[in-house]
Amino acid sequence: MYEFIQKFHSGWAYLALLLLVVAVVNAFVGLASKQEFTAKDRKIAIFGLIGTHTQLLIGLILYFVSPLGFTSLGQMSDKMLRLTSLEHPLINIIAITLITIGWSKHKKLTTSESKFKTFSIFYGLGLLLILSRIPWSLWFK
Repeated sequence: MYEFIQKFHSGWAYLALLLLVVAVVNAFVGLASKQEFTAKDRKIAIFGLIGTHTQLLIGLILYFVSPLGFTSLGQMSDKMLRLTSLEHPLINIIAITLITIGWSKHKKLTTSESKFKTFSIFYGLGLLLILSRIPWSLWFK
């Protein structure tokens, strides 16, 4: 069971990252070109939100069944165990919280520019945080 969840978490990560990158690029392009915020832009942003939330749920399950997760918490001298048991989950929860805040804030905004700007900032920061704490060495084994 552990191996299936671990492979699913790793595989879904590609899709979640792709959706998030597309949402961030779309927000920057919309902001830079002063486009009108449309239903297409909203759908792109919500797919990024859904992809990251799904990844979070899979990751939380994995965290509690993995030997590199909760059971390794406290072994801070080992760089890889610290990354997988503390840094990766904590930073990614913060990142997905930022993405969620960006989604929530956009609903109250009225101008296209402010919506694109909100997505650019919150989704962009979330993407940077996620990329900073991916255990790359485990991805390319």
